[in-house]
Amino acid sequence: MCNSNKSETTMLFLLLRICLLALLVRPTFQNDAISYLSLYGYLPRGVNSPNSESIIDEDTYVQAVMKFQSFAGLEITGKLDNETLETMKLPRCGVGDNLDRINGKRTKRYVLQGSRWRIKDLTYKISKYPSALSKTLVDIEVKKAFRVWSEVTPLSFTRKTSGPVNIEVRFEKGEHGDGDPFDGQGGTLAHAFFPVFGGDAHFDDSERWTVNTYKGTNLFQVAVHEFGHSLGLSHSEVRASLMAPFYRGYQPDFELHRDDIEAIQALYGRPTSHKDGKDSSESNPATTEDPRPIDRANETTVDNAPDICDVDSIDTMFNSAEGITYVFKGSLYWRLTKTAIAAGYPRYIGMSWKGLPGNIDAAFTYKNGKTYFFKGSQYWRFTGKSMDKDYPKLISNGFEGIPNNLDAAMVWGGNGKIYFYKGYKFWRYDPTQKPAVKNTYPKAISNWEGVPDNIEAALQYTNGYTYFFKNKQYYRFNDNTFSVDSTNPPFPRPSGPWWFGCDESNARYTGEKPTEEQDSRRLWSLNKEGTNDALDGALLRWPWS
Repeated sequence: MCNSNKSETTMLFLLLRICLLALLVRPTFQNDAISYLSLYGYLPRGVNSPNSESIIDEDTYVQAVMKFQSFAGLEITGKLDNETLETMKLPRCGVGDNLDRINGKRTKRYVLQGSRWRIKDLTYKISKYPSALSKTLVDIEVKKAFRVWSEVTPLSFTRKTSGPVNIEVRFEKGEHGDGDPFDGQGGTLAHAFFPVFGGDAHFDDSERWTVNTYKGTNLFQVAVHEFGHSLGLSHSEVRASLMAPFYRGYQPDFELHRDDIEAIQALYGRPTSHKDGKDSSESNPATTEDPRPIDRANETTVDNAPDICDVDSIDTMFNSAEGITYVFKGSLYWRLTKTAIAAGYPRYIGMSWKGLPGNIDAAFTYKNGKTYFFKGSQYWRFTGKSMDKDYPKLISNGFEGIPNNLDAAMVWGGNGKIYFYKGYKFWRYDPTQKPAVKNTYPKAISNWEGVPDNIEAALQYTNGYTYFFKNKQYYRFNDNTFSVDSTNPPFPRPSGPWWFGCDESNARYTGEKPTEEQDSRRLWSLNKEGTNDALDGALLRWPWS
């Protein structure tokens, strides 16, 4: 009898133990979720270690999942459904999420961390650059990112190259000394420290940092977000705000959300009308401690200037390293906005790009941040609007194998190589190879299916499409299909209403009124992984290699 009871007790104990072990043994995705929730503030930091999993009771775990779902704007179920798991896989900032709103302590949608800088003129330096993006481009993008915040606050930011600064910017891999190691490509993109902890910003050098393209991870947008932390902002649960924790991909028309502006102004106030010339937007991107102010006195508008809507042709069109699109014609140039020509244009080319003549044949900005201008047998190289030393030079010396008197030039997004066009021919130039122009060139422009001969300009715009211009018309080339797009209205379309904001009478266009969604702001995305392989594979099928 006694032995029977003992046996029953032993069996019951074993069954209970089996049940308990079954509860404690979680599938991999659940363990990954626990690590994620611990890393970003939804569970205590220690629980992401395998030895401590057993101390998480089911109720604590479900509450953590619900908090995450609430913060991410998902349906609050407490379960690891597909949408929750997919959201956890999104690339994001490494700073933890502030849960005050969920805990009932918050009255505003934006979140202030609680510390701020007590000075308004801040300094920064980039002490370590990424391995796969030029220093010039990084300098420009970081400067632009700080400018976003200076434009809506009284703050100013000045770059230094040595000595102590308020905010140090570094690109690192893996463990880098702050206790928050990076995890390789994807996952955590960057993290920053709030003012009370020093304000420094670290970026994962394993990421493929890029500029003005849907490929890779856009440095500018991530930097603006991280510098928001450096200034005292926590993450926002407003999904459209910059300070939301998740990276949404490249946005060519990026601007701060109202939530972001209200948050930063709650800390520092509105911008003042005069900042004593200290705002970083007035410094040359190539300068260091002693930025040279840009001389804007000579960038005057032109009296009795021709209307670009009445111009029969253009000389060239290109994007600057800052992502600004310019149109050249004769001795004049225009700056494009998102939908038309910027106010105060045209201006004289020679007064803005000192030393550069008019009637330019072709221009492009390369990934080193330099802009190259071609005319006749010569070319000029500029950093921003400052001509580099010892220019102009002969095309035959600097771009061996490329002819004089070009029609157009561009850096093609399909492979990052430079393409030159003249008459019915084109040349591919790769400065990383010897010779830079293969002996299979030139080739017929007809290889670019649907693109005409004798083009006036070519560029890859910020929406990822390649555009060709000729005779007041333009062609949109799809790098995926390797042909001019088939759309309604068809290509070519008049450049006037679609690019320069001209009315239909000026453009002599009677078709449907253009909209941003229809064309120049229409977005298409490329997968981060495998894009280059896919494009290179497709290019092998072309007569271009």
